[in-house]
Amino acid sequence: MTGPSSTPRGEHSPRPGVTWVSSTTAWSGEQLVDDDAPEPTPPNRATRRAIARAQRRTAGKK
Repeated sequence: MTGPSSTPRGEHSPRPGVTWVSSTTAWSGEQLVDDDAPEPTPPNRATRRAIARAQRRTAGKK
């Protein structure tokens, strides 16, 4: 392991034109559920296939 540098580096500056305002927080899909709520049922086969198809479409548009 090396020791501390004798010439410390300065703070990192972001790319030009990029600020904290342009960054967005995406919804992670997590939801709060009451403790006495019934257990959610998993999606059926048709729904799982539709979700997978939609994900393939959005992945292909990149």
